[in-house]
Amino acid sequence: MIDHAHDLDALREATERLLSATEKLDDSELARPSRLPGWSRGHVVAHLSRNADALVNVLRGRPMYADSETRDGDIERDAPRPQAEQLADLAASAARFTAAAATPADWSRTVTLRNGVTDSAARIPFRRRVEVELHHVDLGLGYELEDLPDEFAAREIDFLAERFGGHPDVVSTEVADDKGRSWTTGGGAEGGPVAVRGTAPELLGWLSGRRDGSALTVEGGLPLPVLPPL
Repeated sequence: MIDHAHDLDALREATERLLSATEKLDDSELARPSRLPGWSRGHVVAHLSRNADALVNVLRGRPMYADSETRDGDIERDAPRPQAEQLADLAASAARFTAAAATPADWSRTVTLRNGVTDSAARIPFRRRVEVELHHVDLGLGYELEDLPDEFAAREIDFLAERFGGHPDVVSTEVADDKGRSWTTGGGAEGGPVAVRGTAPELLGWLSGRRDGSALTVEGGLPLPVLPPL
């Protein structure tokens, strides 16, 4: 069962870590490349601010973004701002999301995200936590996948395994970590089953497109399945 209250508490902690890390940057450091192709650290921070506001829209029953062009344009507009302006926006937008989530509501209701995707309102705090945690890693400030809370890593692996489940380009795949947890994914393409083994951070890195999977073990000498972009 999804515990949105737990996720909101965990999100506050993740946001505090993010704010603490980014406040140490100066303008030149914020302008340096992030780990995401084509994006500076400023792009990542701007995206996080606009994502918070977009998820406020979702909670209030409004369209998440006006359209993809507006979303992308807002990030490009905000990315080069000075550090003080960026961080003030990051903190203020996070506070707006917290306030919206604190409004009494039916957390079992269905809400609509981008591209017509629907989900339970109760999952929105975790979706925001995913943005904060993984993009903190993307900033390249010393916060790595290995630093993510283990509970979070396992849940995000579960989410991504479900997302690739039945995908027509992914063979049937079982992934398992060194703590005995396992997940199944793929199954829409011919071939398999393939058994992939590794630590939770390495599995999460591979599934989320942040690592190439070279640290993982594929049993039986089979190639590591190729995953489509998220």
